[in-house]
Amino acid sequence: MAIENARILFEDNHIIVLNKKVSEIVQGDKTGDKPLVDELKDYLKKKYNKPGNVFVGLPHRLDRPVSGIVLFAKTGKALSRLNKMFKEKEIKKIYWAIVKERPPRESDTLKHYLKRNRKQNKSYAYDKEVADSKYAELDYKLISSSDRYYLLEIVLKTGRHHQIRAQLSKIGCPIKGDLKYSYPRSNSNSGIDLHARKIIFVHPVKKEEITIVAPTPKDSIWDKFE
Repeated sequence: MAIENARILFEDNHIIVLNKKVSEIVQGDKTGDKPLVDELKDYLKKKYNKPGNVFVGLPHRLDRPVSGIVLFAKTGKALSRLNKMFKEKEIKKIYWAIVKERPPRESDTLKHYLKRNRKQNKSYAYDKEVADSKYAELDYKLISSSDRYYLLEIVLKTGRHHQIRAQLSKIGCPIKGDLKYSYPRSNSNSGIDLHARKIIFVHPVKKEEITIVAPTPKDSIWDKFE
Protein backbone atom coordinates (compact mmCIF):
# COMPACT_ATOMS: atom_id res chain seq x y z
CA MET A 1 0.00 0.00 0.00
CA ALA A 2 1.78 3.12 -1.21
CA ILE A 3 1.95 6.21 0.98
CA GLU A 4 0.08 9.27 -0.30
CA ASN A 5 1.33 12.78 0.47
CA ALA A 6 -2.00 13.61 2.12
CA ARG A 7 -1.26 11.12 4.89
CA ILE A 8 1.98 12.83 5.90
CA LEU A 9 0.92 15.00 8.84
CA PHE A 10 4.35 16.48 9.57
CA GLU A 11 7.86 16.15 8.19
CA ASP A 12 11.24 17.82 8.69
CA ASN A 13 14.84 16.62 8.60
CA HIS A 14 14.48 14.69 11.86
CA ILE A 15 10.99 13.21 12.11
CA ILE A 16 8.01 12.24 9.98
CA VAL A 17 4.44 11.67 11.20
CA LEU A 18 1.96 9.51 9.28
CA ASN A 19 -1.80 8.95 9.51
CA LYS A 20 -2.03 5.15 9.55
CA LYS A 21 -4.94 3.34 7.94
CA VAL A 22 -6.77 0.43 9.51
CA SER A 23 -5.15 -2.91 8.50
CA GLU A 24 -1.67 -1.46 7.92
CA ILE A 25 1.05 -2.94 10.09
CA VAL A 26 3.64 -0.62 11.57
CA GLN A 27 6.35 -3.25 11.96
CA GLY A 28 6.89 -6.62 10.25
CA ASP A 29 5.01 -9.61 11.66
CA LYS A 30 4.30 -13.27 10.86
CA THR A 31 1.83 -12.34 8.07
CA GLY A 32 4.74 -11.24 5.89
CA ASP A 33 2.78 -8.15 4.80
CA LYS A 34 4.93 -5.13 4.02
CA PRO A 35 5.09 -2.89 7.11
CA LEU A 36 4.72 0.89 7.17
CA VAL A 37 8.33 1.35 8.22
CA ASP A 38 9.42 -0.19 4.88
CA GLU A 39 6.74 1.68 2.89
CA LEU A 40 8.06 4.90 4.41
CA LYS A 41 11.64 4.07 3.40
CA ASP A 42 10.44 3.59 -0.18
CA TYR A 43 8.48 6.85 -0.04
CA LEU A 44 11.47 8.87 1.23
CA LYS A 45 13.88 7.21 -1.20
CA LYS A 46 11.66 8.15 -4.13
CA LYS A 47 10.71 11.64 -2.87
CA TYR A 48 14.29 12.76 -2.29
CA ASN A 49 15.90 10.55 -4.97
CA LYS A 50 18.18 9.02 -2.34
CA PRO A 51 20.74 6.39 -3.30
CA GLY A 52 21.31 3.44 -0.99
CA ASN A 53 19.47 2.71 2.24
CA VAL A 54 17.14 5.19 3.96
CA PHE A 55 16.98 5.34 7.76
CA VAL A 56 13.56 5.18 9.40
CA GLY A 57 13.34 4.51 13.15
CA LEU A 58 10.23 3.49 15.04
CA PRO A 59 9.94 4.74 18.65
CA HIS A 60 6.37 3.46 19.28
CA ARG A 61 3.69 1.14 17.89
CA LEU A 62 0.02 1.15 16.89
CA ASP A 63 -2.05 -2.04 16.69
CA ARG A 64 -2.97 -3.23 13.19
CA PRO A 65 -6.77 -2.66 13.52
CA VAL A 66 -6.22 0.88 14.88
CA SER A 67 -5.91 4.04 12.76
CA GLY A 68 -4.17 7.35 13.37
CA ILE A 69 -0.86 8.95 14.27
CA VAL A 70 2.42 7.09 14.04
CA LEU A 71 5.63 9.01 14.70
CA PHE A 72 8.84 7.94 12.95
CA ALA A 73 12.44 9.15 13.28
CA LYS A 74 14.54 10.02 10.22
CA THR A 75 17.85 10.14 12.12
CA GLY A 76 19.50 8.04 14.81
CA LYS A 77 19.74 11.07 17.10
CA ALA A 78 16.00 11.74 16.84
CA LEU A 79 15.20 8.05 17.43
CA SER A 80 17.25 7.77 20.64
CA ARG A 81 15.72 10.96 22.03
CA LEU A 82 12.17 9.93 21.10
CA ASN A 83 12.71 6.49 22.67
CA LYS A 84 13.70 8.23 25.90
CA MET A 85 10.74 10.63 25.71
CA PHE A 86 8.24 7.80 25.25
CA LYS A 87 9.83 5.82 28.08
CA GLU A 88 9.68 8.81 30.42
CA LYS A 89 6.09 9.62 29.38
CA GLU A 90 6.99 13.05 28.01
CA ILE A 91 4.81 12.53 24.93
CA LYS A 92 1.05 13.03 25.33
CA LYS A 93 -1.10 10.69 23.24
CA ILE A 94 -4.84 11.29 22.82
CA TYR A 95 -7.16 8.73 21.26
CA TRP A 96 -10.76 8.75 20.06
CA ALA A 97 -12.90 5.63 20.44
CA ILE A 98 -16.44 4.90 19.27
CA VAL A 99 -18.49 2.70 21.61
CA LYS A 100 -22.13 1.56 21.52
CA GLU A 101 -22.76 1.66 25.28
CA ARG A 102 -22.83 4.88 27.25
CA PRO A 103 -19.97 4.83 29.80
CA PRO A 104 -20.84 4.69 33.52
CA ARG A 105 -19.61 8.27 33.99
CA GLU A 106 -19.20 11.26 31.66
CA SER A 107 -15.50 11.27 32.53
CA ASP A 108 -13.33 9.08 34.73
CA THR A 109 -9.85 7.72 35.41
CA LEU A 110 -9.63 3.97 34.86
CA LYS A 111 -7.11 2.06 36.96
CA HIS A 112 -6.64 -1.65 36.37
CA TYR A 113 -4.00 -4.35 36.31
CA LEU A 114 -3.51 -5.90 32.87
CA LYS A 115 -2.32 -9.43 32.35
CA ARG A 116 -1.21 -10.37 28.85
CA ASN A 117 -1.95 -13.75 27.32
CA ARG A 118 0.56 -14.06 24.49
CA LYS A 119 -1.02 -17.18 23.00
CA GLN A 120 -4.35 -15.35 22.58
CA ASN A 121 -2.65 -11.99 21.88
CA LYS A 122 -5.03 -10.47 24.40
CA SER A 123 -4.84 -8.59 27.71
CA TYR A 124 -7.21 -9.11 30.63
CA ALA A 125 -8.06 -6.26 33.02
CA TYR A 126 -8.35 -6.89 36.76
CA ASP A 127 -9.41 -4.55 39.56
CA LYS A 128 -6.62 -5.83 41.80
CA GLU A 129 -3.08 -6.92 41.14
CA VAL A 130 -2.66 -10.53 39.99
CA ALA A 131 0.45 -12.54 39.14
CA ASP A 132 2.38 -11.14 36.13
CA SER A 133 0.02 -8.18 35.76
CA LYS A 134 1.04 -4.57 35.06
CA TYR A 135 -0.62 -1.40 36.32
CA ALA A 136 -2.61 0.47 33.67
CA GLU A 137 -4.19 3.92 33.87
CA LEU A 138 -6.06 6.17 31.45
CA ASP A 139 -8.43 9.13 31.54
CA TYR A 140 -11.55 9.19 29.38
CA LYS A 141 -14.34 11.66 28.74
CA LEU A 142 -17.49 11.51 26.68
CA ILE A 143 -17.18 14.23 24.02
CA SER A 144 -20.01 13.48 21.58
CA SER A 145 -22.85 11.11 20.76
CA SER A 146 -25.01 10.14 17.80
CA ASP A 147 -28.30 8.25 17.68
CA ARG A 148 -26.48 4.93 18.13
CA TYR A 149 -22.92 5.55 19.34
CA TYR A 150 -20.79 7.49 21.81
CA LEU A 151 -17.42 9.12 21.14
CA LEU A 152 -14.84 8.97 23.92
CA GLU A 153 -11.60 10.91 24.17
CA ILE A 154 -8.84 8.99 25.94
CA VAL A 155 -5.54 10.14 27.38
CA LEU A 156 -3.12 7.30 28.09
CA LYS A 157 -1.17 7.47 31.35
CA THR A 158 0.60 4.13 30.80
CA GLY A 159 1.36 2.21 27.62
CA ARG A 160 0.28 -1.41 28.06
CA HIS A 161 -0.57 -4.08 25.48
CA HIS A 162 -4.12 -3.43 24.15
CA GLN A 163 -4.66 -1.13 27.12
CA ILE A 164 -7.53 1.04 25.83
CA ARG A 165 -9.30 -1.95 24.31
CA ALA A 166 -9.08 -4.04 27.49
CA GLN A 167 -9.96 -1.25 29.93
CA LEU A 168 -12.98 0.02 27.98
CA SER A 169 -14.25 -3.54 27.60
CA LYS A 170 -13.84 -4.02 31.36
CA ILE A 171 -16.28 -1.15 32.08
CA GLY A 172 -18.82 -2.51 29.58
CA CYS A 173 -17.86 -0.24 26.66
CA PRO A 174 -16.02 -2.37 24.09
CA ILE A 175 -14.85 -0.44 21.02
CA LYS A 176 -17.01 -0.76 17.91
CA GLY A 177 -15.79 -3.69 15.79
CA ASP A 178 -13.50 -5.14 18.47
CA LEU A 179 -14.56 -8.81 18.53
CA LYS A 180 -11.53 -9.74 20.64
CA TYR A 181 -12.78 -7.51 23.44
CA SER A 182 -16.47 -8.45 23.42
CA TYR A 183 -17.99 -6.22 20.74
CA PRO A 184 -20.72 -8.36 19.08
CA ARG A 185 -19.93 -7.61 15.40
CA SER A 186 -16.83 -6.95 13.33
CA ASN A 187 -16.41 -3.92 11.07
CA SER A 188 -16.45 -4.47 7.30
CA ASN A 189 -12.79 -3.36 7.07
CA SER A 190 -11.73 -5.75 9.89
CA GLY A 191 -10.54 -2.77 11.91
CA ILE A 192 -11.84 -1.24 15.12
CA ASP A 193 -13.04 2.32 15.74
CA LEU A 194 -10.05 3.40 17.79
CA HIS A 195 -8.08 6.31 16.35
CA ALA A 196 -4.82 7.86 17.54
CA ARG A 197 -6.17 11.40 17.20
CA LYS A 198 -3.57 13.78 18.65
CA ILE A 199 0.03 13.82 19.83
CA ILE A 200 1.74 16.62 21.77
CA PHE A 201 5.50 16.60 22.29
CA VAL A 202 8.64 18.69 22.31
CA HIS A 203 10.63 18.25 19.11
CA PRO A 204 13.59 15.96 19.92
CA VAL A 205 16.12 18.23 18.18
CA LYS A 206 14.57 21.70 17.76
CA LYS A 207 13.08 21.67 21.29
CA GLU A 208 9.83 23.39 20.29
CA GLU A 209 6.39 22.04 21.24
CA ILE A 210 4.48 20.37 18.44
CA THR A 211 0.80 19.37 18.35
CA ILE A 212 -0.35 17.08 15.54
CA VAL A 213 -3.95 16.05 14.83
CA ALA A 214 -4.90 13.16 12.53
CA PRO A 215 -8.14 13.31 10.52
CA THR A 216 -10.42 10.35 11.27
CA PRO A 217 -11.02 7.58 8.71
CA LYS A 218 -13.52 8.38 5.97
CA ASP A 219 -16.65 6.39 6.70
CA SER A 220 -20.25 7.13 7.65
CA ILE A 221 -19.76 6.51 11.39
CA TRP A 222 -16.62 8.62 11.84
CA ASP A 223 -18.00 11.35 9.58
CA LYS A 224 -20.80 11.97 12.09
CA PHE A 225 -18.23 12.84 14.74
CA GLU A 226 -15.43 14.51 12.74
